[in-house]
Amino acid sequence: MNTANKLTILRVVMIPAFLLVLYLDVPGASWWALAIFVAASVTDTLDGYIARHYNQITDFGKFMDPLADKCLVTAAMLWFVEVGRMPAWALLIVIVREFGVSGLRMVAADKGRVIAAGWSGKVKTASTMVCIVLMLLPIPPVVDRICTAVIVLTTIYSGVEYFMKNLDILAQAK
Repeated sequence: MNTANKLTILRVVMIPAFLLVLYLDVPGASWWALAIFVAASVTDTLDGYIARHYNQITDFGKFMDPLADKCLVTAAMLWFVEVGRMPAWALLIVIVREFGVSGLRMVAADKGRVIAAGWSGKVKTASTMVCIVLMLLPIPPVVDRICTAVIVLTTIYSGVEYFMKNLDILAQAK
């Protein structure tokens, strides 16, 4: 197993640790959760860099890296919904977009085509990670609403862009 894949697995292992710390009702738990989330987010950037730079791109990494990212983000957003800091409809938009884009990629793969991550998808991922970090800080509730809006808007924009750029794949699907 190469270094990039080990970092991806580490990120997956950090998800339950992140949630466990969030649910602990002890002083300083939120700061530990923030540290775990930031560390997990950094592994995302790092494993991608290592995979590309040192030619460690594998089928496992192509599958697991985006799945690990989706699980980390969904875990954080589920907690925000549970504690009343994010509306469930916002999380639903994120989940529907992820399923939609993943489905589109599967149809494209069946047609022998690969849909690479686009610029708007990268912006969506980065802004979502930053917003989650901000929401993990002890900040005024208005920031939660602003971050939710940023997450929803970048999610919708990137989802629409993926589908618009790949309408031909959908037209070919039978």
